[in-house]
Amino acid sequence: MAEEPARLRIVSFAIHSARGVIRDQSTRRWVMFITLVIAMLMLFSGTTFLQPLLSAREHPGWFVLFWVACAWLTLTALLLALFDLLMLRAQDRAARKILSEKLDRD
Repeated sequence: MAEEPARLRIVSFAIHSARGVIRDQSTRRWVMFITLVIAMLMLFSGTTFLQPLLSAREHPGWFVLFWVACAWLTLTALLLALFDLLMLRAQDRAARKILSEKLDRD
C-alpha cells in the first residue's frame, strides 16, 4: 500500500518534468544538446575503449543494453528537434497572422 503513493509521485514528477522540457524552448534545446553529446560520447566509447566489454559474442546483454541506450538518446534528441521545428513553424504562422491583421487594420 505504501509503494503506490511513492510510485505516483515519481510518475507525477516525470510528467511535470517532461512538460517543462517541452514547453520552454531554451530548456528543450539544452536537453537536445546534452542528449546528443552523451550519445556521441557513448558512440565513441563503444567503438573504442569499451569495445572489448561490448563484444556481441562474449557479452550480448551488455552489447544490446548499451546500443539500445545510445539509440534511445539519439531518438530522443531527434524527436525533440522535430518538435522544436514544428513549434517554430507554429510560432511563425501565428506571427504572420498577427502581422497580416495589423496591416489590414492600417
